[in-house]
Amino acid sequence: MPKPRRILVCVTGLSPQVVTETLYALAVKQGWVPDHICLITTAEGAKRVRLSLLSEDPGWFARLLKDYQLPPIRFGLDDIRVLTDAQGKELSDIRTPQDNERAADFIVTTLRELSADPDSQLHVSIAGGRKTMGFYLGYALSLFGRPQDRLSHVLVSEPFESSWNFFYPTPYSKVIELNDKTLADTQDAEITLASIPFVSLRHGMPDQLMQGAVGFAGAVAAINRSLAPPELIIDLEAKRIRAAGSIIPLPPVELALLSVFARRALNGLPACAAPSKEVPDSPWAVWFMLEYDQIRPERGDEDATRRSLAKGMDGDYFSLHKSRLHAKLKKRLGPAAEAYLINNGRRRPYRYSLGLPPSSISYRKLAVADTQAVSEHTTLSSTDRSPS
Repeated sequence: MPKPRRILVCVTGLSPQVVTETLYALAVKQGWVPDHICLITTAEGAKRVRLSLLSEDPGWFARLLKDYQLPPIRFGLDDIRVLTDAQGKELSDIRTPQDNERAADFIVTTLRELSADPDSQLHVSIAGGRKTMGFYLGYALSLFGRPQDRLSHVLVSEPFESSWNFFYPTPYSKVIELNDKTLADTQDAEITLASIPFVSLRHGMPDQLMQGAVGFAGAVAAINRSLAPPELIIDLEAKRIRAAGSIIPLPPVELALLSVFARRALNGLPACAAPSKEVPDSPWAVWFMLEYDQIRPERGDEDATRRSLAKGMDGDYFSLHKSRLHAKLKKRLGPAAEAYLINNGRRRPYRYSLGLPPSSISYRKLAVADTQAVSEHTTLSSTDRSPS
């Protein structure tokens, strides 16, 4: 198997040394050599990295590679991602609540992008930058991190910690002046990489949030909704439901099928058999049309549905629209969709039901207040009518 593309992700502020210190701990002490370094920083942080690490002199990044005979590692000006404000202007520092929000969204977007490649392996360091930057980076890895990804913090021994002249332990004697004007030999420095376990929440993220440009708050809200107790609200006339906090429009046939099982669950009825394959079932068609008639679909759709079920509903029709319903719920809700699926009991003879308790199901018009927890991808129509 080919080796996964290794990416070191760092945040820095006024201390560019974090990059070389972390790289030394990973590549020299642990043998994990990245192929690429991605740096998230402020405008001032980018300037310091450019002057101290990527310049010809002192050029500490190139020096580290040469001193320890490391292979080429991609890290240049194009790999420095600078935080920006709402107008696209680079931030020199993070000082306001708005700056914090922008930093959080920027970091989440970066981690989502870097983790989208299944052949990549991320090592994320939270050692640099403001504390909020490190927190957001660690949290973003919890949201999007995979089993192969790692999180760490680098620790530097005294008296080298926070020294402006120290960048990594050299394999030879090099005397530097410390911040308190005393002298020390960089050959004596010790660097330790503290591994930080993280809880991966990636499996709870809906597909839309994994692929779209959703910010930090939206991603956290999606996780919270997926972990909350299930609640299903059905608005038949508006042709939509609220499930796991998300408003989901549904086609009339899929909505009617879901409503059949929601109504049975509300009334405490047991699981039921699906219609037989290629054998029209008249009672099933009656159950279905009782819900369908409340939805008011478009005339053409309504006529086509009535013709299809004129002799009853067969198993193929049932299976087709159950699959379409499940696909829509899974796409919007991710793993949180499981509570809202029509399950078959998982053993033969299959009997189908909606596993929600009656207290979790209701029928009503979805008002504006119901949309407050909806993800940034959801747009509601202003022409929704009240149910009759």
